[in-house]
Amino acid sequence: MKLSIIIPVYCVEKTLDRCVQSVVSQTFDDLEIILVDDDSPDNSPQLCDTWAQRDSRIRVIHKQNGGLSEARNLGLDMAKGDYITFIDSDDFLAIDTYAEVMKLAETADIVEFPFWRFYGSTKQQQIVFKNTTYVNMQDYWLNGYGYEHCYVWNKIFRRSLFDDVRFPKGKVFEDVSTLPLILTNVKSIKTSDKGLYYYCSNDNGITAKATGRELQMLLDAHLQVMAHWLDDRYYMHVLDIQLDVCRMTGSQPLIPKRRVTPFAKGLSISQRLKTIIINSLGIKALCHINKRIRRS
Repeated sequence: MKLSIIIPVYCVEKTLDRCVQSVVSQTFDDLEIILVDDDSPDNSPQLCDTWAQRDSRIRVIHKQNGGLSEARNLGLDMAKGDYITFIDSDDFLAIDTYAEVMKLAETADIVEFPFWRFYGSTKQQQIVFKNTTYVNMQDYWLNGYGYEHCYVWNKIFRRSLFDDVRFPKGKVFEDVSTLPLILTNVKSIKTSDKGLYYYCSNDNGITAKATGRELQMLLDAHLQVMAHWLDDRYYMHVLDIQLDVCRMTGSQPLIPKRRVTPFAKGLSISQRLKTIIINSLGIKALCHINKRIRRS
């Protein structure tokens, strides 16, 4: 029941050792660790080679720079495990994570486990899950709030799910484009309260420095999903992204009009206020108001 762990590497000489050490120290040891050096200009390539010399389970691929999606895709092409997972090389794992979640892997297509978001910052937040099995992917996405933790690094995937799926090249927030495609072939997802991934705060990362163009990619991915799965809470989640895109690019809103009840389950106070505005004045008016407030 081998697990292939794909770790893209780019400009992470300060965090790579911590990341890889957290993997090789796992108490589940039937591992294949694939380090994909994306032509990193720092000392990361040499660190990768040093790790490969120290641990026979580690394979290193050096490639021309092509971005995160291309690095993950090359790792998928090379992976030989029955199961697949990913780690970003500035993050790390709690020591027993894979031993705990791999117990569930034989009876589910995907196993999802807890994580710290923005670990090490004032915004850090631990995301936990109940031990739940989802057999309806719409239920997982909407009622399990899958769109709020649409990451591939806190999940174990059955290898066959990637037979016809790859990450989109040239895009950021690629997980939001990829996970819904994977879910079309998933029969069951198990969420676990065991295991822990540390998604570390990075002031130079894509999330922290996203431009309007990059947020447009995130919005486009969600708009595609909304055509199939939608409720009021998800709509307001995507609307908040739309507001940022309008503010940063000056573009007109693309999100379709929807009348949302201010009392929908799970809405924040600010989202409830926004529902009142869009229901009475429309989305364009809300974008204009939001832009003026952010400028003041």
